[in-house]
Amino acid sequence: MSMFGGGFGGFNPGGRPSMGAAGRKGNGLPFAGIPPDLAEGVAKLEAREPGHGDPQAPFDPVADTGRKVTLLRLVIGRKGLLVAALLAILVETLLLQAGPYLVQVGIDHGIAARNVTVLSVATGAFVAAVLLTGLATAVRMRQSGRLAASATRDLRIRIFAHLQRMSLDYYTSEKAGVTMTRMTSDVESLQSLLADGFAQFVIQALTMVVVTGVLFHYNAGLAVITLLLVVPPLLLASLWFRRAADQGYNRQRDAIATMFADLSESLNGVRVVTAHNRQDRNIVAHREVVGGYRDANDFTGRINAVYGPGTSVIGLLGMAALLLIGGRMVLRGELSIGELTAFVLYLNAFFQPVQQLVQLYTQYQQARAAVGKINGLLGTPSTIVQRPSATDLPPVRGEIVFSDVTFAYVPGRPVLSGVNLHIAPGETVACVGPTGAGKSTLAKLVTRLYDPTAGAILIDGYDLRDVTLASLRRQIGVVPQEPFLFAGTLRDNIAFARPTTTDAEVWAAVDAVGLRDLVERSPEGLLTPLHERGQSVSSGERQLLALARAFLAEPRVVVLDEATSSLDLNTELRVEAALDRLLQGRTAILVAHRLSTAMRADRIIVVDNHQILETGTHTELLSANGPYAHMYATWSSHSTP
Repeated sequence: MSMFGGGFGGFNPGGRPSMGAAGRKGNGLPFAGIPPDLAEGVAKLEAREPGHGDPQAPFDPVADTGRKVTLLRLVIGRKGLLVAALLAILVETLLLQAGPYLVQVGIDHGIAARNVTVLSVATGAFVAAVLLTGLATAVRMRQSGRLAASATRDLRIRIFAHLQRMSLDYYTSEKAGVTMTRMTSDVESLQSLLADGFAQFVIQALTMVVVTGVLFHYNAGLAVITLLLVVPPLLLASLWFRRAADQGYNRQRDAIATMFADLSESLNGVRVVTAHNRQDRNIVAHREVVGGYRDANDFTGRINAVYGPGTSVIGLLGMAALLLIGGRMVLRGELSIGELTAFVLYLNAFFQPVQQLVQLYTQYQQARAAVGKINGLLGTPSTIVQRPSATDLPPVRGEIVFSDVTFAYVPGRPVLSGVNLHIAPGETVACVGPTGAGKSTLAKLVTRLYDPTAGAILIDGYDLRDVTLASLRRQIGVVPQEPFLFAGTLRDNIAFARPTTTDAEVWAAVDAVGLRDLVERSPEGLLTPLHERGQSVSSGERQLLALARAFLAEPRVVVLDEATSSLDLNTELRVEAALDRLLQGRTAILVAHRLSTAMRADRIIVVDNHQILETGTHTELLSANGPYAHMYATWSSHSTP
């Protein structure tokens, strides 16, 4: 805002590092500690660092505020920062409007009266107002920035915690890029609004109120005539812009989410894209997605191009009318030249906030659309809900019972129907059957990644829905078909379920699955960092790391979903030897395509047509000459040289 338009422009703006596991450096050596001569300085630095919450805060799988996110709720809980920011805004606004009044005083009582003292005082007051405005702006920016950072930090944590509570069906139906947009672009829109947009909105709104009062103070009749000429068309234009902007910015948020989703999918599947030479077609497809985002931006640009210049024209026409009417009043002696000058400057100060509010409303609409998307995510319930009355599952022996279990991923299309199964403590059961028969579904139900549509699953007589999720999953170890490795060291990934475990226990797990060669040839041993998703090791080594992770967790029940599907013969033999040690004394469910793995189980169940067709040992099933015998005959014919 210009100093001659009611302000003194130029002041408006357009953690603690972690030491890692045990504080080790990249060379694998332990952190030696802070030298004594630097300790005092480090202590002072840490004292100035902001807090980031309790690092030991437990995760609650049930609790959530349940309240929708609103801009008011984001700031109302931080009353100290909010009050400080509002006070700074009020002071800044009043100081911004001192300029035209001091100009009027300088003209009427200094220049016209040939009084150098008054002119000097008015000039000095003008300079002081500029300096104080700068100070108030700095305080306002500091407080509003802290307010925005604090509010969006808590919002990010709330979104992340909600995502941690969501069940698997959410992630199978929602694209990863869309979910990432909620945490990145949408939250950033809110932070931008709270950091500067909120303060600017209050400043400009207060400016219009203050200027209106000043105009009526100078000359009520002239103020009424001027405002009647400009306010009605401004109101009509603003109502049109609001309706069009609501549509445009919602469309824009959807388009950017689609763009992120397509980018995420292409990057995650880059190996498949390269292998099948899909680069050109993917570029064409992404061009269409980006084009949709461009079209959404074009739409919002068009409505801004109409509204912005339109309000400028209305303001300039109003100022022309003011000069004509006010000039005639000066000629008649009804108004001084200084008062007319101040009136023109204040009127200009009245219209400049309108231009600012156009931009701020654009920013507000982006944030409003982002709030809608975030509330849509937070309002999506998890299908796996821990009951408030759930109790901790005590140490179990490992008896598992499926009681008339029916399950469907899609309503009306059951994958399992009326399944009854009893697994004794310490028994190893292998599930075999054609692809899509429901073998992996059985494993997911045991770990309560899904709940049965009908029936119940019990461990040691406890219904899985009646115990806490944490106590259940502490006693169940899972090795998925496609093991996931996190960014971090080999040790971090092996000790994922027990991060406080000792190095000796980690090495025991490494030896149990035959990973010592991998660890010893790695540059930094257990502290060797892995690339994203474990791309720096082979698929077989990723599976071995997942087995070591399960071994170290010491579960009472083990679920292995095609755990040897990606291993070569030599590695498979090493893993099977490790499995014998892992499964000893534990209940295990093996989902197996390779019958060589299934034959090692105490019992084999054949799953097909939504149910268990037969069950028994390898020898018993061969003697029954049923589906398993036919599967075995087919497998033998293809595996025999």
